[in-house]
Amino acid sequence: MTRVMYVVGMILAAALSRLLPHPANVTPVTALALFGAVYLDRRSAFIVPIAAMFLSDLFLGFHADMLWVYGSFIVIVMIGFWLRSHRSVTATIGASLAGSVVFYLLTNFGMWAVTPSLYAHTFNGLIECYVAGIPFFRNTLIGDLAYVGVLFGLFSVLEKYIPGLQPDSAAQR
Repeated sequence: MTRVMYVVGMILAAALSRLLPHPANVTPVTALALFGAVYLDRRSAFIVPIAAMFLSDLFLGFHADMLWVYGSFIVIVMIGFWLRSHRSVTATIGASLAGSVVFYLLTNFGMWAVTPSLYAHTFNGLIECYVAGIPFFRNTLIGDLAYVGVLFGLFSVLEKYIPGLQPDSAAQR
């Protein structure tokens, strides 16, 4: 139970940080999706990033391509399920990078698909949309790597010093 409380507490803190002023796309949601997939049960792993997004979007506002954004986090949770059985620093960095790429590809495609007034619905329009998203992708990479490092690193340190946080096989199902 202690493990679940710490995991949920860390997730809530990271989710609340989305409401603080920050550069565009430097948010903890990819880290939440990966962290939740590794440390929570499967159902909760999907609920956590979607709930964090939905609750913060109640304050920040909803947008036309939000289904693409939410969908990207569902795919990122699946990357986290892979990470659950391949845990290492290298695999965690790789999963973070993969999550950033998934977010970039899906959300920019969604932007192109749902806002025809911004980009022509042609191959060139799609490429133009991806090119316009490059500065945001840089921020996504920075934010994802930083938040993944903080969540996974902090929890790894806490596991060493707090006996109730040691892995519990029941929590990994």
